[in-house]
Amino acid sequence: MPVSPPVPRLPSLNALRAFEAAARLGGFAQAAEELQVTPGAVAAQIKSLEEEVGEALFERHARGVRLTALGERSLPRFVTAFDTLTDAVRAMKLDAAPGRVHVAALPALAQLWLAPRLPLLRERIPGLDISVTAMEAPPNLKRVPFDLCLFYHSPQSPGKSVLGADALVPVCTSKVAETLRKPEDLVDAVCLTDTAWAEDWRVWAAAACPEIGLVPKGPVYSLYALAVEEALNGAGVLMAHEALVADHLQRGALVAPFSIRVPLPHVISMWSLPGGQGSGTVARVREELRKMVAF
Repeated sequence: MPVSPPVPRLPSLNALRAFEAAARLGGFAQAAEELQVTPGAVAAQIKSLEEEVGEALFERHARGVRLTALGERSLPRFVTAFDTLTDAVRAMKLDAAPGRVHVAALPALAQLWLAPRLPLLRERIPGLDISVTAMEAPPNLKRVPFDLCLFYHSPQSPGKSVLGADALVPVCTSKVAETLRKPEDLVDAVCLTDTAWAEDWRVWAAAACPEIGLVPKGPVYSLYALAVEEALNGAGVLMAHEALVADHLQRGALVAPFSIRVPLPHVISMWSLPGGQGSGTVARVREELRKMVAF
């Protein structure tokens, strides 16, 4: 009687992903952040892979982990394999929905810079299906299914399109501005602060009025768009990113009580996966956004 031998099975794909991410990024915590799971889950997946392979892939230490010789030899092939897998998935999705574009953006840029431009973008690109995910740090486009990134970045970064410079400037309603004659008046003013850019007040004051030792007093917000809304409500003075409140300044809803602007070292930048930015709907979106830059 013929007997069919058991078909060898591959290890769990999740376990392989956990190994590749931890080995590439240098730790379980970093891999967990990229994979959006807990470090414990990454550790468990890697342990199961090691048990299946029959040898350790990482050395565990009190301060972290380090690849074993086997892990180091294995990593390059897995990086190549997951790069290829990601490319295949992206190509499949593009073929299934050529008009779909998924953008990853800094929350403030998503809400205050990109969102107002979306209606015109859809008008100029018929059939465009664009979605936006807000996140605090740029994703690795080789590992996540985003087509386009919109974040602040260095102006010298290769492969990135500069959409505009930015500067720090205090803004408020015209009524609040009546109480502000000189920068020293900010000492007693209600100053609105965003947690992600908490240093903006210090940076502006150091350049504009270092002699007064300004320590901003007032509410702190975890969403920059909420801080902008509160400034519009007359709640106080916001240390604004000029590019993000340009429309409000143009309409007069907000005013800049002082003429002092402090340029920021990073610029609003846009990029997509290297090699994939010159064709298709993503290229159209990039080109149209460049045309819309008005500052």
